[in-house]
Amino acid sequence: MIDVQTKMAGRALELLYLPEGQPCYLLDIGCGSGLSGDYLSDEGHYWVGIDISPAMLDAALDRDTEGDLLLGDMGQGIPFKPGSFDGCVSISAIQWLCNANKKSDIPAKRLYCFFSSLYSVLVRGARAVLQLYPENSEQLELITTQATKAGFTGGVVVDFPNSAKAKKFYLCLFSGPSTFLPKPLNESNDDDEEVQESEFTRERVLYRMARRGIVRKSREWVLGKKARRRRQGEDVRPDTRYTGRKRRPRF
Repeated sequence: MIDVQTKMAGRALELLYLPEGQPCYLLDIGCGSGLSGDYLSDEGHYWVGIDISPAMLDAALDRDTEGDLLLGDMGQGIPFKPGSFDGCVSISAIQWLCNANKKSDIPAKRLYCFFSSLYSVLVRGARAVLQLYPENSEQLELITTQATKAGFTGGVVVDFPNSAKAKKFYLCLFSGPSTFLPKPLNESNDDDEEVQESEFTRERVLYRMARRGIVRKSREWVLGKKARRRRQGEDVRPDTRYTGRKRRPRF
């Protein structure tokens, strides 16, 4: 586990594209016991870690980590002054904001609060690389949508997309003008292999769903919406050959 955590921290730091030979001040979201922070320290950077678990922070203190530690809920925002950090990393933490642990928790609002405050505390033009384990495409879309609303550009880089164990998702966010999206790692260096990456922008995609390219109000769109309603336990009319068919205007 320690080796995996260290490798992911190394990959996240690589995706930040920090200036070579220059120590930077970084934020570690969901720092836990400080394993990622130890790697940042070994690379010559200074860091601050925030985590919601007092037990994990106590473990980090017992390990004599070099970074500063803060107890806090990232879903309530990042409590630092604007422009405080040169970059941000996070390992296996962001997906927890999609869960509602109590009735008052609204995942979309907590995600937006997190991303908007993260955008503020980063130096303009800085990057944030957030490694995560989304449960499904809907959860990943929810996360990227709130990041876009907060002002970020960027995209998702998927390393080893064809591997069940090694597959990793990295959300690469830019707090300034959109720049190039890093290439993912693959088990094969074959140039003909399909590259697994996706980008998102702040521009609206009219009449089509950006996720699947399905025309809004088409038969496929209507059937998909009815299927989601059924999974949610709602009473939905059965599908027929008339489902999704456009009605003629009345005279």
